[in-house]
Amino acid sequence: MLGRYNIEDDAARAFAVLKDGGIAILPMDVGYSLIGGSEVALDLIFRTKGRASDKLNAMVGNQAIHEAIQKVDQRAHDVIQALTADAGLPLGVIAPCDLSHPILNVIDMEGSKKDGTIALLMNAGSFHDAISRLSLEHGHPLFGSSANRSLQGTKFRVEDIESEILAIADIVIDHGLRKYHPYGASSTLLDVMNMAVIRQGACFELIVDILRRRFDIALTLPAPTIH
Repeated sequence: MLGRYNIEDDAARAFAVLKDGGIAILPMDVGYSLIGGSEVALDLIFRTKGRASDKLNAMVGNQAIHEAIQKVDQRAHDVIQALTADAGLPLGVIAPCDLSHPILNVIDMEGSKKDGTIALLMNAGSFHDAISRLSLEHGHPLFGSSANRSLQGTKFRVEDIESEILAIADIVIDHGLRKYHPYGASSTLLDVMNMAVIRQGACFELIVDILRRRFDIALTLPAPTIH
């Protein structure tokens, strides 16, 4: 069908599948994501991707979800706002969370939390915002990671996603080439309490510049993993 994407309807269709225990491939600005809303779905995602046991799921979220479940100090709050609200950048926010919050007690959080923290993807485009609002409205969390086999790179077109990943999806929302494809990477992951870069990703140079100019914070990359 020609014309504009129907983002609200597409998000509603995908959310219905996810809430019912299915798996969805969704169009985020930082690449296509493989998302589940149940323990069974997340386990199948984990096994199909072939992820290492120390790799955690990220939560789909927005400002309201962040404020509801993540607990940060004033500096971290200001950094998050400067990057996402003021500069309009996507960011994976790693921060302590309130594990007693009802939305985090719908499904088993094993594989999605570490030392009382979770990673929350924020500001990853209009579709991401629409499905985040549905997640909060219905009190049903959505978790996942990039729609690719582990270590095979973020996919920015549906046609580039591996067949085994496509095979486990109950719904695929194809919105074409994603916004941040020139980076060839998903979101930057930032531990906002320690200002530690967990993963360099999209818009990293802009994040570095804002933190240096506005907060006198010098970000450094994590040491490479030796296999």
